[in-house]
Amino acid sequence: MPHTLFYRDLAYVFGGAVLGGLAARALKQPTILGYVVAGILLGPFTAGPTISDVHALELLAELGVILLMYSIGIEFSPADLLEVKWTALIGAPLGIVLSMLLGMVAGYLFGWNLAKGAAVGAIISVASTMVLSRLLIDRGELLSVEGKAMIGMTLVEDVAVVILTIMLPLFNSLTGTAALSLGYSLLKATAILVPVSFVAFKIVPPVLKRVAAMCNDELFVLVAVALGLATAAITEAVGLSLALGAFLAGLIVSGSETAHQTLSKLLPIRDVFVALFFVTIGAIVNPRALLTHPMLLIGLLLLIVVGKFVIWTGVMRLFRYRWTPAIRVAVGLTQIGEFSYVLLQVARGSGLVDDVLYNSTLMASLLSILLNAVLVRVVYGYTGKRPLAKSAV
Repeated sequence: MPHTLFYRDLAYVFGGAVLGGLAARALKQPTILGYVVAGILLGPFTAGPTISDVHALELLAELGVILLMYSIGIEFSPADLLEVKWTALIGAPLGIVLSMLLGMVAGYLFGWNLAKGAAVGAIISVASTMVLSRLLIDRGELLSVEGKAMIGMTLVEDVAVVILTIMLPLFNSLTGTAALSLGYSLLKATAILVPVSFVAFKIVPPVLKRVAAMCNDELFVLVAVALGLATAAITEAVGLSLALGAFLAGLIVSGSETAHQTLSKLLPIRDVFVALFFVTIGAIVNPRALLTHPMLLIGLLLLIVVGKFVIWTGVMRLFRYRWTPAIRVAVGLTQIGEFSYVLLQVARGSGLVDDVLYNSTLMASLLSILLNAVLVRVVYGYTGKRPLAKSAV
């Protein structure tokens, strides 16, 4: 794509983000809604100004994922995650398995085979950490009981995406060789990340402290951003997600004396790229799916919103959470986003998903994000400021 068109597209994206964000604020809705709708209007499937190459912007938009997850890691601490370790480590895989079973049941009703139904269930099982964390930040609920549980579970889901990307092509023909390949990939990732994380926890905090002592804001920001990008690149190199690596980098920084300073410097940069990310997400959605296959789209939305709500409410109750936080967590997870797109591409390439189901799932993803923002606001408003402690009740 010519450079002039690329910069014109950037102008469209950020101009659309500004207008969409202002409209969302005027309507007292989350800014995410404004960004996504702006992306739809700028996409190739609607009239008016059009982004010429969405895929060129998608690579740049990945920085939004990295910076957002990096900042969340800084706000969290290992202690925060340890509070929900069993809920996340056991509850998230359980929710994924139940979603796959739900997909197979729905597939039977739609006339799909079991492999296709399981693939759809896997795709809808993964909620977007990006969307969820942004909504929690906007509400000031990131470090609440529910916020910790939701982020913990979506991070485990991010790791599960790696396993699912290997498993999906095997759904039509499972073999021992494929299982060995999966085990080797996970072993390799663990063998690399564990020592790297240990060394980073020892080295990074004193390095950041020394850089901060130089009183040079420009250098400090460069070091902080380089740390987040480098860690994300390492995790991607070993087959894990960029988001997980960025979050790990944030956790490393969270234990240093400069954590607050790092976060304050990153926030303006983060918000710019987050807006870019959500506009590009809107631009890849074809709204014609609303008209061409409405029953399929409605069925997918019911799976994502109603089906996942029932599953996650049950999982949270299983881990002895009260009804109020259990319902809040379940509502927060009733959407799919960026990592579902990854699984969708893998399933499409493996012949498990055809073009009709592909486009309908993309549209269902967008609608689930829009509905999720509204549902979170309604449910939080209805439940009010009730006690949120975990309990056997």
